[in-house]
Amino acid sequence: MADLSAFPITRRWPPQHPDRIQLYSLPTPNGVKVSIMLEETGLPYEPHLVDIGQNESWTPEFLSLNPNGKIPAIIDPDGPGGRPLPLFESGAILLYLAEKTGRFLPQDAARRYECIQWVFFQMAAIGPIFGQLGFFHKFAGRDYEDKRPHERYRAESQRLLGVLETRLANDGGKPRDWIMGDDYTIADIATLGWVRNLIGFYGARDIVGFDALKAVPAWLDRGLARPAVQRGLNIPARG
Repeated sequence: MADLSAFPITRRWPPQHPDRIQLYSLPTPNGVKVSIMLEETGLPYEPHLVDIGQNESWTPEFLSLNPNGKIPAIIDPDGPGGRPLPLFESGAILLYLAEKTGRFLPQDAARRYECIQWVFFQMAAIGPIFGQLGFFHKFAGRDYEDKRPHERYRAESQRLLGVLETRLANDGGKPRDWIMGDDYTIADIATLGWVRNLIGFYGARDIVGFDALKAVPAWLDRGLARPAVQRGLNIPARG
């Protein structure tokens, strides 16, 4: 039985199954990347709900695992060399789990880095920009008299969807099922939740011209139809 007592976070969220990967998360677009990946791989894990609305990610226990105070984060009791591995940042966790299982990341070196670049595209562009549009379109930013920030993030979100549309629409003259073509990968896992959130929770479907696209909506429907995705979108279960 793994001993995770050296990790202060386990005092606030005690593991019932310390031999399993401990997931500290919430079903946000960033959080569900890891729950979907864990469901897709079948790795045993134990989810813990971190209520960011109650500032639980800023508690000393959580900060001991992720000093940046953001979900998701994990502890793998069976990390490299058989030692527990704490890890934060959703992109890093996806890469780690892909390499741990040998799944959802191409083995060919060139295609592997091609896939990783699309994960970084999500991390560096889609996530931050869609998140900002969500703030200015759905939350307190709606009340700002100056509408230039809203328009900036709306236009950039629409442009980024266009980048994704171009990628999915043409693979040597035929459309791609997934970002890497025939292979469903961590690039898709990283991106699905953000596109879903943009047109759903953020309510930005019309203002970014989503229904004028063809390849992206079809890709989103394919992804959301996967049973592991459906399960992962609701893990950890909200109280």
